[in-house]
Amino acid sequence: MEDGITIRMGEMRDADIVAEANIAMAWETERKRLDPAVIGRGVQSLLNHPQYGFYVIACDGQTIVGSLMVTFEWSDWRSGLIWWIQSLYVQPPYRRHGVFTKLYDFVRTQASRRPDVCGIRLYVEQSNQVAKQAYGAMGMQETSYRIYEDLFCDNVGG
Repeated sequence: MEDGITIRMGEMRDADIVAEANIAMAWETERKRLDPAVIGRGVQSLLNHPQYGFYVIACDGQTIVGSLMVTFEWSDWRSGLIWWIQSLYVQPPYRRHGVFTKLYDFVRTQASRRPDVCGIRLYVEQSNQVAKQAYGAMGMQETSYRIYEDLFCDNVGG
């Protein structure tokens, strides 16, 4: 399976499949139901506004089997961008076959070629031990930070 996987940048033609993957990921990891109309607009908006970030797509032939989103954070401490990996999803039959490794390697290679990028981060649900092991295997280090939020619009479910 792994040998036939190719990685590419996301395009508008991928929007519906990426939105479906995000809906599946939210349900599998947090039991949250995403509103298809809202997530659809969100995916299309990012694809139309590259200053917000980009998607990376894993394909087996013409079939999309995984995707992730990268968004940007400016670090004044480092005078550079930190790329945040979000909305990572790999179709169940393709898990544990190197798809995430290929996605991550692609992102890391792209980031390392840019002098304005100083690192890569992601967040993970505290109880998701499988994901934590995968990220550690990629050489990522767990930090001491906790995430807090104050959401003005919780679009989960409507």
